[in-house]
Amino acid sequence: MIEAATRPSLHVLVRREDIDVSRLEGRVVVVIDVLFATSTIVHALASGASLVYPAFDADDARRAAAARPDALVAGEYLAQTLPEHAPATPLALAACLRDGSELVYFTTNGTRAIATCEGASAVYAGALTNAAALAAHIAATHPGAPVLLVCAGSVGRLCLEDFIGAGHLVQALRAKGDYALTDAALAAALACGDVDPAQLLNASRVGRMLSRAGMEDEIAHAAAADSSPVVPVLRDRVLVRAVA
Repeated sequence: MIEAATRPSLHVLVRREDIDVSRLEGRVVVVIDVLFATSTIVHALASGASLVYPAFDADDARRAAAARPDALVAGEYLAQTLPEHAPATPLALAACLRDGSELVYFTTNGTRAIATCEGASAVYAGALTNAAALAAHIAATHPGAPVLLVCAGSVGRLCLEDFIGAGHLVQALRAKGDYALTDAALAAALACGDVDPAQLLNASRVGRMLSRAGMEDEIAHAAAADSSPVVPVLRDRVLVRAVA
């Protein structure tokens, strides 16, 4: 057993506002926004998109769209699809994609968190759906590197669904490597426990709001743990499928 002081750390931030960009160098960062940004990114790349540009804000999205005139632009603010944009949820957006599509994507929290973390040694989009594949990729590609899981949260608040997604990924990473868990990572793993992700997602504040909007199928898709082999990695400011 490697001594705790020399084992790579595994930490969880519960909201994007807690990111300290001065401490990202040398870290592998995974951004988690289960409902729905990172779940959507995983599914978009699985559904034929060649890349996803994660915009920091609406102005950034407009600049990226101008540089990619053939790109599909999708976005939401406070869970509402932005006017004249494609839908921002996994299943609805996938129906708009074709093979090779470029996607410019802007969300209230998830894409902002990804853009903020670009100074890390590697940045990935994580979700319940790709947790097993992502953990295997990180363990194989970044052995010995500290890992930071960033829950996107919701405008400064912890979101249960992101914390559960982080806990599921903590469990998956522990099965692949010997990490020194911080209290936050241990708490996320304990919160995840032996529970039904769909039940927790539906019980969450955002889940209840989305259920009232008739998005039960989207929630069920996002709750399907370990169902996707897609690992989105940030390269040259866009998310693409990682190659093992």
